[in-house]
Amino acid sequence: MNIINLDESVVRALDFFSKNQPPKLDLQKLNFPFVIGSGNAYNTGMILFSSKAAVFADESNFRPLIESYDQVIKKGIIKDAVIISASGEKDSVREIELAKKHRLKTTLLTCDAGSSAAKIADKTFVYRKIAEPYTYNVSTYLGMILSSTREDPKKILSFLSRIRMPKNFNVYQSYSFILPDNFVNICSMLDIKKSELFGPYVSIRAFSQGQARHAKFIHRSEKELVISIDGKNKFFGHPNHRWNIKFPTASSFATILSLTYYLIGKIQATKSPYFKKNIGAFCHEYGPPVYGKNEKFEVIVPGN
Repeated sequence: MNIINLDESVVRALDFFSKNQPPKLDLQKLNFPFVIGSGNAYNTGMILFSSKAAVFADESNFRPLIESYDQVIKKGIIKDAVIISASGEKDSVREIELAKKHRLKTTLLTCDAGSSAAKIADKTFVYRKIAEPYTYNVSTYLGMILSSTREDPKKILSFLSRIRMPKNFNVYQSYSFILPDNFVNICSMLDIKKSELFGPYVSIRAFSQGQARHAKFIHRSEKELVISIDGKNKFFGHPNHRWNIKFPTASSFATILSLTYYLIGKIQATKSPYFKKNIGAFCHEYGPPVYGKNEKFEVIVPGN
């Protein structure tokens, strides 16, 4: 079974979207909605609604949160719930059911028009995706982000092709990303990728420039590479182990997500193949029971 690294998945997704433009996502009619998602679906929601007022929730807090807003809903201040789920299964089904119980209009963003959630949502936006290893979800959420930011995938690919990796890139034990403050919502996405790809074996941290100032770099180490996106890093990490990458002017979330995922894939290529060794057992043995399922997860999730 051919499991590619994350950087190759990024390149394939951008190439796909350069030939298959995602639909335009217009959020202007959604005023102060609940935005619900799990994992990086939650973070995608934070990105899509980063310039709008919204209440954000995940699988853990949506129930108490919607109950706490009961009077606001009854007054008609909150009328909508946007549920984001690449698969349209798992927690998204219960989230739509709960939202409809509270008489909210439900809008689903998904990659599966025939999913359980799509069958019960009031409105569904369906995005195309390519085949990817389980949990990667590059094309799924990148397509949604591109549909909002309208960035050019070809320009992003061109930018990535000009990245030159440091000669000693493979020797580090830990890597930290410092992102511009307006891209803070990407940081959580990188933390999730660290857990999925490396678990306890490799340290990958991500902070906004503002967060980095708050004692995140007390410990300077020659074994950590600090990667700063857009801006000169003069303070964080060992002075001889900093890498500053100039970010393209006027680029947005799709570009910085592609860049950071691409770099994590390059890290993945230099380390032991932890993900490739363990993802099969997770999908077939100890992953499905968590959701009360007997059928196995697909290690390579097909495209549509």
